[in-house]
Amino acid sequence: MHIEQKLKNYLRLAAQQGASDLHMAVGRYPTLRIDGKLMPLSQEDMLTPENTKAIGEYMLSEEQKKALVDDGQVDLSYNFEDKIRFRVNIFYQKGFVGIVMRVINSEIRGLDTLNIPSILYNFTNFAQGLFLVTGPVGHGKSTTLAAMIDYINHSKENHIVTIEDPIEYMYQQDRCIINQREIGQDARTFPDALRAALREDTNVILIGEMRDHETISTAITAAETGHLIFGTLHTNDAAQTIDRIIDIFPSHQQNQIRSQLSSVLLGVFSQRLLPHINGGRIPAVEIMIKNHAVENLIRENKTYQIDTVIETSMKEGMISLDKSLAALVQQGVITLDSAMTYAKNREYVQMLIGKGDQINIED
Repeated sequence: MHIEQKLKNYLRLAAQQGASDLHMAVGRYPTLRIDGKLMPLSQEDMLTPENTKAIGEYMLSEEQKKALVDDGQVDLSYNFEDKIRFRVNIFYQKGFVGIVMRVINSEIRGLDTLNIPSILYNFTNFAQGLFLVTGPVGHGKSTTLAAMIDYINHSKENHIVTIEDPIEYMYQQDRCIINQREIGQDARTFPDALRAALREDTNVILIGEMRDHETISTAITAAETGHLIFGTLHTNDAAQTIDRIIDIFPSHQQNQIRSQLSSVLLGVFSQRLLPHINGGRIPAVEIMIKNHAVENLIRENKTYQIDTVIETSMKEGMISLDKSLAALVQQGVITLDSAMTYAKNREYVQMLIGKGDQINIED
């Protein structure tokens, strides 16, 4: 079978079966991730080194082929028959080409349909500041941020710039002007694109990933100077997120960064996607909203106390991950085992469930 037809078959199966990812590795069947589990396509042929190399080259431009050879990996977006978009990473492993393709849903869903508390929309009403969405890879950070950006798109008159690697969700401009810039194609680096955005009469900036000192430093400065910044980090909770940001700076700058961050940070939202009892996945969440207590803890280097503030501030809209997990168990949508996998304090989660009092985390 021609290599183009092989790839089309895999992508159609991924779409038909509701997969989130397609893995192609030498010596394995093409494999789908469905509801968090890997499912080999055993009706297909096992992949050979020639297969994965040819599939990779089919998707890559000449410039991207050179980047793959030079850097050992390359990121790109791929349109399948103008119906489905994929975020693609092609890389070398043991000298062979490996490929992972993440399905990007064309429909931008609202927070309610994502089972995300609608209090997150409150963060779109600020004129400036920094709001962060965190969690492991593949747990819905981009989807949550897309819902928030699209809400701004339909409710305000702003200039929005997204900086992504690669572009994921495609926005249909409504009341906002939206410019989407892809690293490697439209800009050289995240810091370059972010600095340029500050000269483009921008109101809102989405940074696909805040992963280096220069990007984070520029984002904090942008948040101080009249821009609303949304970004992601691969951290597990609010306290760890703040520590990660501070620790990326040299020690002699950390007190200054604590002061700046305590001023500009609006909140941190962390999410995990857990298997739903009836199929699919559902998010467990943590919401930290910056108040005077949180601001002081950041400035005074006492982030280890932030969990206590979150736990005792439900009336302000904050939610702890453990209470979110316990509520989902009470509602009968996830198993206790799933909750224990992600619980920060297992005994506390079991105690909350055992008390029998219904936990209401709705805003």
